[in-house]
Amino acid sequence: REVLCHKTNHLLQAQKHQIKQHSLQKNNAGILALLWGGLGVHKFYLGFTTPGLIMCLVYYWRNIDMRFGMHPIGIIALIEGIMYLTKSDDEFYQLYAVEKKGWF
Repeated sequence: REVLCHKTNHLLQAQKHQIKQHSLQKNNAGILALLWGGLGVHKFYLGFTTPGLIMCLVYYWRNIDMRFGMHPIGIIALIEGIMYLTKSDDEFYQLYAVEKKGWF
């Protein structure tokens, strides 16, 4: 029983360490989304290559076709940046590290 408690404690400590590491990643991703989110930089930072490429391509396509107002992809990035920064560390870790949620 003592060995089981020790292993469980070790696993909990390892998970807490991972969550703490993702806290910094959460803040960095949020800031990147607010500053350069239209280019998908925050997606690449989190390891989501396909969503990052989609955002980047839509951003450049949108720059070619300037008939509309604000970039829709920029609005999405703004929302994502705010969401990243307002989530708890545990929730951010669960959604983006464990579940690998690529959008919102």
